[in-house]
Amino acid sequence: MSPHVAVAQRDHVRLEWRTPYPVLARARVVAWTCFCRATVYELCESAGQAYIRRTIQSDSGHEVHESSIRPINETRAIWTGLLSGRAR
Repeated sequence: MSPHVAVAQRDHVRLEWRTPYPVLARARVVAWTCFCRATVYELCESAGQAYIRRTIQSDSGHEVHESSIRPINETRAIWTGLLSGRAR
């Protein structure tokens, strides 16, 4: 079972979301949140780098954005913050 994202805390860090770019086209998804929510997050890693993909699901289609590319350890810390509501 995949985790659900906690409600954003009042003092959460705001992540910058960008249009997807094919820099890490072969990135593999190593973790994801539950697909039962309208917004799904995926942790993607490749070649020592990582980013988080955000997909907003709606009746009219999907809207995909990605965080900036960072070293894997930094992105995993952001991922933990996202799951706990400390980042959004």
